[in-house]
Amino acid sequence: LVALNLQTSFLTPQMAMSAFYLKGVLKKDIELVEIFKGILPYLGIVLFAMFLMYMFPALALWFPDYLFGPYIP
Repeated sequence: LVALNLQTSFLTPQMAMSAFYLKGVLKKDIELVEIFKGILPYLGIVLFAMFLMYMFPALALWFPDYLFGPYIP
């Protein structure tokens, strides 16, 4: 969940480091608004994945359980 939250911060305004980096390496005629429009579908996927992991934590924990066995305190 922490990784998905960080990914969301890299894609959305206020931080949007990936968008500003992309603006710096692309042609000068591409506006930042166009970059944000292109980011929207991927942001939707990330938000949907976050929702699924909040609602069903077993989706994120099945692989560690498979590798190391279930956590028993």
